[in-house]
Amino acid sequence: MGNELKFPEKKIFILDVDGVMTTGHFLYTAEGKVMKIFGPDDNDGLSLLRNFVDIRFVTGDKKGYPISKKRIVDDMGFELDIVSTVRRAEWIAERYPLESVIYMGDGIFDHYVMAKVGYSIAPANADKNAKAYASYITERSGGDRAVAEAALHLLEKFFTPFNPEQLPNAQQKLSGEWTV
Repeated sequence: MGNELKFPEKKIFILDVDGVMTTGHFLYTAEGKVMKIFGPDDNDGLSLLRNFVDIRFVTGDKKGYPISKKRIVDDMGFELDIVSTVRRAEWIAERYPLESVIYMGDGIFDHYVMAKVGYSIAPANADKNAKAYASYITERSGGDRAVAEAALHLLEKFFTPFNPEQLPNAQQKLSGEWTV
């Protein structure tokens, strides 16, 4: 259980999409934005964490929203909101007590959020201001298992550490499970 008392009872993990779940690259054709690169294992890490916190995603990318929605909402089953990168701290404060928020971001405006929330995480390749305000910086870059690393870090720091020697219990729904 560790440091669990640092947060109020209800905790929320809010993650930026682009540069955190993705490499931050946008692939265009003459028709416009067609692809984003999402990394492996991040959904697996989040599935270990979801019993402890609510998980929600935000993006400032209106044109790429259908791509993000396909991965985050349709494939992974999480909520996704379009939120201005500049006004994100205000949006979060309107919905959650800031001390209950864990935020993961990488962009040039994410430090405004990180300065106000209970705990913050930046991927290794984040903007220098985001890294300066982060409570924890992953060794991995966005789109390269940084979210999975962050999830394991949060389990270790605030909840029940993941034990790779023990298969998770059957009641916990994990992202890698499926039936024939």
